[in-house]
Amino acid sequence: MRRKEPDMTTSDVGARSGEARVGVLARHPLVWFFVIAAAGAWVVELPVILSRTGTGLLPYTLPPLVVLLLIAGATFTGPTVAAFVMVRVTEGPEGPKRLLRRYVQWRVPFRWYLFVLLVIPVSEVVGAIVVPGAVGSVQPVTSALVAGYPLAFLTTFLLGGPLGEEPGWRGFALPRLQARFGPLAGATVLGVLWALWHFPLFWSGVWTPLTAANMIMFLVMITLLTIVMAWVFNNVGGSLLLTMLMHASFNTFADKVVAPLFPAPLLNDYVLLPELIGFGLVAVIVIVATRGRLSYAART
Repeated sequence: MRRKEPDMTTSDVGARSGEARVGVLARHPLVWFFVIAAAGAWVVELPVILSRTGTGLLPYTLPPLVVLLLIAGATFTGPTVAAFVMVRVTEGPEGPKRLLRRYVQWRVPFRWYLFVLLVIPVSEVVGAIVVPGAVGSVQPVTSALVAGYPLAFLTTFLLGGPLGEEPGWRGFALPRLQARFGPLAGATVLGVLWALWHFPLFWSGVWTPLTAANMIMFLVMITLLTIVMAWVFNNVGGSLLLTMLMHASFNTFADKVVAPLFPAPLLNDYVLLPELIGFGLVAVIVIVATRGRLSYAART
């Protein structure tokens, strides 16, 4: 006889355990999560920012491999560490185990794999082709690009943010922000804070060009993307695997496909336009279709 699965809602993800400890961290879990996530990452990124690679405030140069490892490591010392500290504090000894299980929560409807791996990249292409001059600049797809994409995807998944960031942003923060502010407002708050967490990278030399326009576009783009990711998260039962795959999908496709295929002059100056337009279009469709609920099922 088949055992009936418990009725889970997206608000059950991160539910508080009776074994959780009460203290200063537990009283303000979201505040402390973002403090730890920011401090843990920015301290690691600081040597890059101060070097000649970044602002040049100190007279030393870091090897490219060291820069890569520090930037990648910051995603783990920030959001990942913050998530595991806070789930232990708020959910007790079982909290970290539950969070780890969501890393490999793969049993979700197949259409969501198609969405994160195909629809999201297509939205970036749509965002690119509407930019003036982009279609005229399009380059042919090469065999090297196709052959190298799987390795680029895997590298991005492991070191480019998805594996290190998603346990924090979607694993810990999003369920609590949705429960506190509602799905649309909660996702918006997370999007703004997630974008601000990335801002030191603009001074690291890793992201160029450093302009106020690109920083503002990044903030808006990440906020729109977070709304879409919250909708996906709510439809896959809080699976971190799916949000990690989505994170790797849009990062890899933007860097390895959209950028080299559409070298339009306008996109050289405003590199985030395709993602801003594409994710904005998807976010508007999701908000209208779900009436702002983002498929969130809160326990009454």
